[in-house]
Amino acid sequence: MRGLMLYKLAVSLSRHQKRKILLAVDGVLIAVSHVVAGFLLLGMDSVMAHADAFLLSVTCVTGVGLALIFVLGLHRIKLNAYQMQGVVESAFVAAVLIGTGVLISAAFLGMTFPAPLFVVMGMLFLILSVSSRLLMRQILLSVYRRGSARLPIIIYGAGQTGQQLATALSVDDAVEPVAFVDDDLRLQGITIAGLRTYSPGDLEDLIQRYQVKRVVLAMPSANRAVQSSIIKRLASTSCEVHSMPSFADLVATSSTSLSETKPVDVNTLLGRAGFDDDLPGVFDTYRNRKILVTGAGGSIGAELSRQILSCEPGKLVLLDHSELALFEIHRELSAILPEATVIPVLGSVTEEPLVADVMRTHEIEIVLHAAAYKHVPMVEQNALEGIRNNVFGTRTVASAAMLTGVERFILISTDKAVRPSSIMGASKRFAELTVQDLATRSKGTRFSMVRFGNVLGSSGSVIPLFQEQISRGGPVTLTHTDVTRYFMTIPEAVRLVLLTGSFARGGDVFVLDMGKPVPIYELARRMIENAGHTVRDAENPGGDVEIKITGLRPGEKLHEELLIGSDMLTTPHPKILRAQEKHLSEIEIANALQSLRQAIDTRNAEQMEATLHQWIEKSEMAKGGKSVNE
Repeated sequence: MRGLMLYKLAVSLSRHQKRKILLAVDGVLIAVSHVVAGFLLLGMDSVMAHADAFLLSVTCVTGVGLALIFVLGLHRIKLNAYQMQGVVESAFVAAVLIGTGVLISAAFLGMTFPAPLFVVMGMLFLILSVSSRLLMRQILLSVYRRGSARLPIIIYGAGQTGQQLATALSVDDAVEPVAFVDDDLRLQGITIAGLRTYSPGDLEDLIQRYQVKRVVLAMPSANRAVQSSIIKRLASTSCEVHSMPSFADLVATSSTSLSETKPVDVNTLLGRAGFDDDLPGVFDTYRNRKILVTGAGGSIGAELSRQILSCEPGKLVLLDHSELALFEIHRELSAILPEATVIPVLGSVTEEPLVADVMRTHEIEIVLHAAAYKHVPMVEQNALEGIRNNVFGTRTVASAAMLTGVERFILISTDKAVRPSSIMGASKRFAELTVQDLATRSKGTRFSMVRFGNVLGSSGSVIPLFQEQISRGGPVTLTHTDVTRYFMTIPEAVRLVLLTGSFARGGDVFVLDMGKPVPIYELARRMIENAGHTVRDAENPGGDVEIKITGLRPGEKLHEELLIGSDMLTTPHPKILRAQEKHLSEIEIANALQSLRQAIDTRNAEQMEATLHQWIEKSEMAKGGKSVNE
């Protein structure tokens, strides 16, 4: 009955009335702290002997304290949001009260009351102010939640994401975090965000003790092998396993909040995203096939490998020139599906004997060519090597695919290949032209290419860079306030790339629908605010993190494009379009490649740039030739 009355009172009060109550409580606490401190330090007799002076001191200090609380807005902080910032403001008020009391005693009362009295008064107020708010918060939470059973959950992962989740759910009416579980020995046994951290070995006991029905994985940065291992470990329990969205998902999806989780499916973790729901038979395109992925250690190549693995290929060959990257992706895939045949090959796509031998030895049927140097400023400073790897590497792999009878060849291209302003973009455009040339002469191999923009979380994406800069306190560096980019998550982009393989006819230029271009300045602001900070600018000079404009780097555009022309054809999938584009003839490609090879061999950067400019411009202005698909 008493709880019902409190509930009715709590919900009937307006926000303005609640603030008045908090302000009144603070005023009473200041006066009480002053009186108690006086009795403790001076005694009853001394206080009564100087009653008028003591009353003046209490009145003045209380008035100053209330004015300060009003200015700071301490009474406007909601009880369920009263945390460290509120404690700091209470401490500041206490410090000012001490100074005010000493000043009044010295200026008006001839130091009738000693300074230690006001120190004790300030400390008492701080203790009472914080304690009263925490007590009122707990009472109100109990009142609001009366009769509602909160779902107990265990958070697996006591890192930053886990702590943010625990904080967000601490005031949630439906869910109650009861414990952390973490593999890190350094965290086990300590209390974080109000929750005790346990080892994975304590899971069964915790589940029984708290009647837990759900475990939330709060470790989005962990690789798939680690997450797969944890999920398999949790499979023996009776709990649902949910996961926190990654930071990229939080940025890309405005409707996703930090407190939201989603059920984990092992097939989803493996990349099996229900291909047949989009296009029947796509799963069969890769099942039991012998597949080569070049650049398999990169962000795109690695995700291609993961999703292909979920299609149960007969053999998956991973080619990469980075020993560490190749080791990591091979170890990850072997942990996810130990029974699969996954073969790592260390080497460069520019090595013709190696590439041809790999395709013949393993009887490759499908090639996904993701190997490329893609960092615009780096390739700009190492232009000749960028051309060697991106152009001649693509030519080598595509030629070997045609000579060895590979069924399908898919080139992973980029929006920077459209009217390129950088060496990297020009190299990818020329890679497209070489593939288009081979497609006109191929009788067995179906050549195609897929062009898309930036992917969230890749090694070349601004997302990891902004995250790192924000964690250091800034500044966040941005090339231009008006710069925009297309964005897509890596899994979505790769999924669409694999879908294109099922309906390529030969020489196709597929373009992924990237949605609307994203203003990078707004993205930076949103990331700063999502991290709990404020942007420091002219309007808010006291903000936490500054956005610093550095100017466009060589080769960078303000806005990227996905199409050279305007002719587009639809495909069976709404997010995949087929571009109608012109190409160079066999003789023109041969002359261009000969000139580029000569420029690389003689280290002549001027000749290289002139050749790229001449032939790329000609390909874009071609009017008389037929497109590959015609």
